[in-house]
Amino acid sequence: MKCNNSTANHSFVSVIIPVFNDVHRLKICLEALELQTYPRQLYQVIVVDNGSDRDLNLAGIVDQFSQAIYTFEDTPGSYAARNHGLSIANGNIIAFTDADCIPSPSWIEAGVEDLISAENCGLVAGKIEVFFKDSNRPNAIELYEYLTAFPQREFIEKYHFGVTANIFTFQEIFEKVGRFNAILKSGGDFEWTQRVYANGYQLLYSDAAWIQHPARHSFWELYLRTIRISGGQYDLAKRKEFSPMNPNFSVPKLLKNFIHTMTPPVAPMVNMWADTRVNSLNQRIKVSMIIMFVYYVREWEKLRLRCGGISSRY
Repeated sequence: MKCNNSTANHSFVSVIIPVFNDVHRLKICLEALELQTYPRQLYQVIVVDNGSDRDLNLAGIVDQFSQAIYTFEDTPGSYAARNHGLSIANGNIIAFTDADCIPSPSWIEAGVEDLISAENCGLVAGKIEVFFKDSNRPNAIELYEYLTAFPQREFIEKYHFGVTANIFTFQEIFEKVGRFNAILKSGGDFEWTQRVYANGYQLLYSDAAWIQHPARHSFWELYLRTIRISGGQYDLAKRKEFSPMNPNFSVPKLLKNFIHTMTPPVAPMVNMWADTRVNSLNQRIKVSMIIMFVYYVREWEKLRLRCGGISSRY
């Protein structure tokens, strides 16, 4: 799949952004999308409200931006929201980002250029640059996010998937491989992009099509992200063997999993201590504590789900 220059000059782009209550950061995102170098008549921004509080008047906020349109999807989950955005998109090219992201001025232009210039390209996943509240004084949680969050190049080149915080693709790809799995609350980008790869398309990484993403700053933010990702991984794997309703359930198996859960995460901490991006003993000790926090939250969440819990959307 390769477009000639004539096609490139007339590629209409639909940018799809799901949002749940994150009004302040959505405004910043939409401001950045108003200032794109791509011709204004050749792109639209579709904001999909996924059940935000009515008092926030999300529709009124979106109306303040000339490139943006508002729509609503009441099925909980960002992938259900993205699917709804796809159903009303006018573009032959689809771009995805999140409400808390800040696209660079040439984001659309660079993403489209990379997408249309490659043979048999199924998607382009762009660079995601993590930034801090105070660039000179990041806390331990922000440092952890900086070290671990959104290694998009590695995702594409090693694991053949990209995250929907920064992806460009063709509308026709969805027609051929299907849309996102709307049941998933997390991990739907992993499942869909691997489906694209399995159908023989090329997945590309782009440094030029870059966005910024704020690092989580508090334990609460990190906790919510961790349980959401754990829930998505569990739902993807559909692991029911620890449910008491499953005939294969056994107390020894549950006990074995509990012992595994209590084992400290040695390998991630060793890797972090060897990482040159962490430049002081104090930082290494604090980030080690965050690694422990994330590990135990993730493992306990998996135990909760295996015992019949329901995955979280947050």
